[in-house]
Amino acid sequence: MDCTVHVLDYGAGNVRSLKNALHEIGYKTIDVESVQDINNAQVLLFPGVGSFQQAMAFLNAKKYVEALKAYILANKRFLGICLGMQTLFEGSEECPGVPGLGVIKGLVTKFPTDSMAVPHIGWNGVNAYKPSPLFSKLDNDTNVYFVHSFRATRTSANEEWVLTTTNYGDVEFISSVQKGNVMATQFHPEKSGAVGLKMLKGFLEGDSIAAKSLPLRGFTQLPPPTTLCKRVIACLDVRSNDSGDLVVTKGDQYDVREPSEGGNVRNMGKPVELCTRYYNEGADEVTFLNITSFREQPLGDTPMLAVLEASSEKVFVPLTVGGGIRGYKDDHGHLWSALDVAARYFRAGADKVSIGSDAVDAAEAYYASGKKLDQSSSIEQISTVYGRQAVVISVDPRRVYVSSPEATKHRVVKLQHKLGPNGETHCWYQVMVKGGREGRDIDVVELVQACEALGAGEILLNCVDMDGQNAGYDLDLISLVKKSVTIPVVASSGAGAPSHFTDVFNTTNCDAALAAGIFHRKEVAVSDVKARLNADGISVRL
Repeated sequence: MDCTVHVLDYGAGNVRSLKNALHEIGYKTIDVESVQDINNAQVLLFPGVGSFQQAMAFLNAKKYVEALKAYILANKRFLGICLGMQTLFEGSEECPGVPGLGVIKGLVTKFPTDSMAVPHIGWNGVNAYKPSPLFSKLDNDTNVYFVHSFRATRTSANEEWVLTTTNYGDVEFISSVQKGNVMATQFHPEKSGAVGLKMLKGFLEGDSIAAKSLPLRGFTQLPPPTTLCKRVIACLDVRSNDSGDLVVTKGDQYDVREPSEGGNVRNMGKPVELCTRYYNEGADEVTFLNITSFREQPLGDTPMLAVLEASSEKVFVPLTVGGGIRGYKDDHGHLWSALDVAARYFRAGADKVSIGSDAVDAAEAYYASGKKLDQSSSIEQISTVYGRQAVVISVDPRRVYVSSPEATKHRVVKLQHKLGPNGETHCWYQVMVKGGREGRDIDVVELVQACEALGAGEILLNCVDMDGQNAGYDLDLISLVKKSVTIPVVASSGAGAPSHFTDVFNTTNCDAALAAGIFHRKEVAVSDVKARLNADGISVRL
């Protein structure tokens, strides 16, 4: 068949990664720019993240709705991804009264937050109910990458469309649909590693008659529930060294220079090379934290943009970038919003943006206003367009020991795992900014709860005291934050051995764990961590 695929890009999210995935398996891509392009397409892909309402507004403004419905009803090759699947339904609880394409019966509804972290982020399995070209290149049962807050539910009215279902907590949801040549997935094939590439290739080339690699379930059977895996994330602290080269570095409590007087910035490798290495070792995600270059002119930092662009060509798991995601004025006096900055990094290959000091400012303003939401913060602006799953808050707390809970107005925790230097049994966690150099009069619980209310979808929880110590994570801190929010929490700072990952998952029930130095120095490989977790009975993607 013709090796050209039309991609309908509605303007929100990381479409670059999908195009790169298609290029990786030998296909060319063309952007849909008119109704005629839809009519002429032989293969059409509709990816999307973010707001159901904005996606439908775009389709209506471009007069694409009727053309899309006609294309699908003609049984031409179509693959919707994530929001591209949800728009096939009649509507979404996210925006009552806004009609979807209505090809499939039913409404898309939000996951309950009383018993699980929402968004549903990470690698989960699928139960298949009929053969599909999507499965024709696969070897066996597998995990794929999800990131969403809303889901479609199987009913008698839409059962003929259901291809796979997935379980999250006590909830079963539709994870993919198919009717003839029309298919769609709630998960992201382009972010599901080698498995996702095989699925895309299967969609484009596969034969449904031969698709027997996944065991098929009948709707009268009760399939075994799928399990959301714990994620292992590799983090790259990126900055310019003294020679002006962009390098991955690492330090102790944020000091990235060699200990000798006037020591150089530690150079632990090149960002793209390390990112690719960790992908090949099995990292579930890779995070870039740009620790210097974004501070003055974020959109002028072309080297970091180039790193994202190059990484997304060969790395097909989620990429997060942090550092300077905020509004600013450039040298020409032009004002750029945080949304402008985030959009540029999404376009360069990022799937999520990480907000640090700006989130602290936003939280303080939120409390000062009486907890009002007014779209003034970078968190609100970005999550409104791209969805809360695209916004990560990077938190840098440090311990402040107290003699008793009454000694401070802040949220105090009774220490269970590591006492203070003088045997203190209580502390509160002060939020730090500017790379751990400046403290604010706000504690970690106040910060994360404010950020969740403002629209953040995930917490990246560092710890100034544990950074670079290789003594394990701050389990008291992580347990405290995990109990304080309903969004996923990523543990960071302190990992020195594979057993530390087991400890943090078993003790805190956090959703993911991140490490940097031990991976950079090759003391431990990502695959070593996965093997240890698997041996300890913790569900991971192998």
